[in-house]
Amino acid sequence: MTIVQPTDELRRTLPDDDDHPYRSGPWRPQHREWTVDDVEVVEGAIPEDLDGLYARNTENPLHESIQRYHPFDGDGMVHAIRFGGGKASYRNRFVRTEGLRAEQEAGTSLWAGLAEDPRKAVRTDGRTARGAMKDASSTDLVVHRGEVLTSFWQCGELQRLDAATLEDRGPTRWDGWFPDEGVSAHTKVDEHTGELFFFNYGKAAPYLHFGCVDRHGKLVHYAPVPLPGPRLPHDMAITEHFVVLNDLPMYWDADLLERGVHAVRMHDEPTRLAVVPRRGGAADVQWFEADPTYVLHWTNAFEDGDDVVLEGFHQGNPSPKPDVDDAMWMFRYLALDWMETRLHRWRLNRRTGVCTEEHVRDDFTEFGIINGRHVGREHRYVYAAQGKPGWFLFDGFVRHDLQTGEDDVLRLPDGVYGSEVGVAPKAHGTAEDDAYVVTFTTDETHDRSECLVLDAKRISDGPITRLRLPERISSGTHAAWAPGASLPG
Repeated sequence: MTIVQPTDELRRTLPDDDDHPYRSGPWRPQHREWTVDDVEVVEGAIPEDLDGLYARNTENPLHESIQRYHPFDGDGMVHAIRFGGGKASYRNRFVRTEGLRAEQEAGTSLWAGLAEDPRKAVRTDGRTARGAMKDASSTDLVVHRGEVLTSFWQCGELQRLDAATLEDRGPTRWDGWFPDEGVSAHTKVDEHTGELFFFNYGKAAPYLHFGCVDRHGKLVHYAPVPLPGPRLPHDMAITEHFVVLNDLPMYWDADLLERGVHAVRMHDEPTRLAVVPRRGGAADVQWFEADPTYVLHWTNAFEDGDDVVLEGFHQGNPSPKPDVDDAMWMFRYLALDWMETRLHRWRLNRRTGVCTEEHVRDDFTEFGIINGRHVGREHRYVYAAQGKPGWFLFDGFVRHDLQTGEDDVLRLPDGVYGSEVGVAPKAHGTAEDDAYVVTFTTDETHDRSECLVLDAKRISDGPITRLRLPERISSGTHAAWAPGASLPG
């Protein structure tokens, strides 16, 4: 086995024996950065036709919080494994946001976290929707024009990292400009056009915008989508000709917001879904009403005649009240079984203005990924995560076949938790599932992490390749796959 040494270590003030429930066990953070040019294969072999980059973002705290730590407060860390020619290289790097740099210098937390009073913040600057919150750029990432772009769920900068080295390239600017509202997590890349679509939201009218960056990196569209008041959208979808945005009934209580209290609750209102032409504006928005729910993640949208078909994970219980009194309750309310997240489809008929909807599955899954070549186009397969009951941990994966109704399931060993997957199409594949599925795992029992490569046609067979990472990584969520042809070098 090749001895590998860390490339860098960042300053941290958290103790080695930290027992905070969100900073220990599967969520134990790292402070070291690694560069491994030839990753160790511990089982199987790397397929010769696996060519591209699998990258994942992770909340990774370095300092004690001001009052009360929430797992969404941690600094962003990107883990990336590059496959090509039957080999793999690995890197992990902190996202060097302004907030991370400032707190490295101060040696302490400066911004109030999600579960903290913004009035307790030392610094109140930044582009986040709530305000007085650090833009950790720790939620999501995509790869566009050879760069990894990281983002934050409450809006902020789009931080740029070199896709080959993860070298910091600073925040995104389009001809020197960037929205004051920032950009939300869950930007979308259309592989057919090379365009990047994004949205943002905030507490000032019109409350919601969306935009488009072309394949040359130029901002070619930015338009408002007026809402009745501040909302908390988390994701968007695109079709070949439209953008799909949302106004969901779980958002800040308006009366409390006037007093500076950011308390989220469900309102007795319908779900509203907006269909807008890709280059449309406020006058072009068509709204549809649906049953009340909250949706964290859409898997895709596509056009079918007069219909826009929107697919995502409907929450049967958007505001669960866990019957637990331990210190984990604040994270457990994101457990898939408590939120009752089911794969669901909404059909938005642009001619009649009517929405029809139905559950696609009855079991609880979330964090669904499709073959990137089908984003905005009709798809057959969704590769989703299964959750450990009562916990926000992924202990298995399922391939939903939307044509036959069959599911193919991979359960991970006890104490092993996965990440949102990447779907890696084979270069010369013709079928949608001529692909590999890639994920990182956190093995709490054996204190290690691995990268698993699965056959997209039958994930239940288990990994065809297992690769050992140099250090156990924190459990994380959002990931992306970028084909080799889209990467530099």
